[in-house]
Amino acid sequence: MQNHKLSAALLLTIFTLFYSCETRKPLYRLSTDSPDGKIKVAFTLNEAGEPLYAVNYNDQPVVLRSSLGFDLEGQPALAKNFEVTSAKRLHGFNKSWEMPWGEKRVVENNYNQSIIQLTEKSGLHRTFFVIFMVYNDGLGFRYIVPPQPNISEMHITEENTQFNMAGDYKTFWGPGDWDIYEHLYTTSNINQINAFKYVNNGLAQSHIPNNAVNTPVTMITDNGVHISLHEANLTNYSDMTLLVDTINHRFKSCLVGSDNHKYKVIGRTPLYTPWRTIQISPDAAGLIESDLIVNLNEPNKLGDVSWVKPMKYIGIWWDMHLNRKTWEYSSGKHGATTAYAKELIDFASTHHIQGLLVEGWNTGWEHWIGFEDREGVFDFVTPYPDYDLEEVVRYGKQKGVELIMHHETSAATQTYTKQLDTAFRLMYKLGIHAVKTGYVGKILPKGEYHHGQYMVNHYQQVIDTAAKYHVMVDAHEPIKATGLRRTYPNFVSREGLRGQEFNAWSADGGNPPEHLPIVAFTRMLAGPIDFTPGIFNIKLDPYRPDNQVNTTLAQQLALYVVIYSPIQMAADLIEHYKNNPAFQFIEDVPVNWEQTKVLNGEVGDYVTIARQDRHNNNWFVGGITDENPRDMSIKLDFLPAGKAYHAILYKDAPNAHWNDNPTAYEIEKMEVTSTSTINVHLAPGGGFALSLME
Repeated sequence: MQNHKLSAALLLTIFTLFYSCETRKPLYRLSTDSPDGKIKVAFTLNEAGEPLYAVNYNDQPVVLRSSLGFDLEGQPALAKNFEVTSAKRLHGFNKSWEMPWGEKRVVENNYNQSIIQLTEKSGLHRTFFVIFMVYNDGLGFRYIVPPQPNISEMHITEENTQFNMAGDYKTFWGPGDWDIYEHLYTTSNINQINAFKYVNNGLAQSHIPNNAVNTPVTMITDNGVHISLHEANLTNYSDMTLLVDTINHRFKSCLVGSDNHKYKVIGRTPLYTPWRTIQISPDAAGLIESDLIVNLNEPNKLGDVSWVKPMKYIGIWWDMHLNRKTWEYSSGKHGATTAYAKELIDFASTHHIQGLLVEGWNTGWEHWIGFEDREGVFDFVTPYPDYDLEEVVRYGKQKGVELIMHHETSAATQTYTKQLDTAFRLMYKLGIHAVKTGYVGKILPKGEYHHGQYMVNHYQQVIDTAAKYHVMVDAHEPIKATGLRRTYPNFVSREGLRGQEFNAWSADGGNPPEHLPIVAFTRMLAGPIDFTPGIFNIKLDPYRPDNQVNTTLAQQLALYVVIYSPIQMAADLIEHYKNNPAFQFIEDVPVNWEQTKVLNGEVGDYVTIARQDRHNNNWFVGGITDENPRDMSIKLDFLPAGKAYHAILYKDAPNAHWNDNPTAYEIEKMEVTSTSTINVHLAPGGGFALSLME
């Protein structure tokens, strides 16, 4: 059952239009502007009755006339022969709302809207609505198919939404993989996009059937306008990848499908699609500061979410990626022991870290990957003999450290579904309010993919069950973020990118220095990222001599500000933090923010972000660069005037380098005000972290 309904007032408007007895002459053009007038969306019908839209920014074309519609199983396509039977423009909606946690507290929700009813002039006389919501930072549009005599259950074989770009834009893209988002990004013009080069990439799961890209996909026009295509409110539908027409610089929706049936989406009317989104900004910084994706989701449905508590955490995780310990009990190097958990709790308690993640605690890890039949392998309530779950929870509470549960499903969804209620009830009983889920491997049942409608609904079931038991969810191998954290604030973070662990064991050299300066303007536009920063032992000695982290230590500190998540891991082994003065920044930096300002940035090159602590007037700044060194002058004019701040700057040493000398850093202390400017040098692959405390 679909649960992403519109507001009561808007729903009334739509169905008043639909059931009105008044017959109107067709409208062939309807324009909707952003509140500031810079974005203009034109809806038209051509002579064939095909619905089209186009987008201008500052009177320059961004998206040329692009088609709308669906292909259906068992019925003609919803594509042409339409007339506009009703249309309504609603202007001047402006009402802010408050995030319970996030990059900022107050979100401005200011837009103009058009609702257009399209009805076939002959044949089945089917009808649907297109709704445009146009903000100053972009626009969203969606389809609604109301109940009607000739459509009750829809089998959508494809959605035909085009994004006909006005030029061969510079594009930052990853392949439209139906099973995983963990690819490096490529930078090219649209006419050079070739997703098939990612085939046979050695990932645990991957399926790239088309020359398509994943979203968010970010572009820069010849005159410097920044654009990102994505979707919002992905509920009971299928993930949208974008087919690439390299000759015409055109993208077209390509929904993730299933091998088990021809259709890609099944739904009953009224059917609501996700919003198709276009973020537009005059510069790179505006993309990060955009609130479009969360604004296009419904308000909080969970009510009181005081039990959702942002936190920093440590864990038994990096040990396994370094091959120092194992998930499975039988190896003789089992990581999840009561003794090791208590050692980590002691460290966390001493350093004001609120959470501990323990992976490999439950039975089943001996057969979790590489086996064809993984159903029934994991037990989500039974610990291994050397791990006393209740004792670890008790000890953690005594020390002020909350346990984060771990549920790796090995993509055996039916096993997890059967145990969901039991597993979350156990967490509720023990007072555990956070879980990290995982879905490594090919989806079971066979024929389904990680990003299809089946899994979208599975993830939603997990979120709903978690909310019932007051549990926050951090999903790995997830469906991509589309702003649902507004509606379900317990969906606090996701992976959904090529993460830190690739630096530990990948055969291709790990994540290059340009990776995160691209991620900040692509994947991060979708929502929070559990990237697991904070690696101090950059060369991974002595555990992985052939691998390393391709940043400086100072950049690892900066990531706590730059790559946003309300839960942030201090990911390295604790022995690398002890007696290291740089760890003070990880202790000090919060994870929940009052406001965020992007101070500079260019996609794929560098970015600097300042964020204010939600609980006081302290500010924290992080800056990162790619493989190129940079000198930056950071103005502190975002600080309140007339107040003095104690600043601690963690920066690359003059001779630092991501490969040659990555752990060389310096700490500088000074007094500053809003009139101060801090000059800082970023080494190749480097960064800086700055705390500003009253």
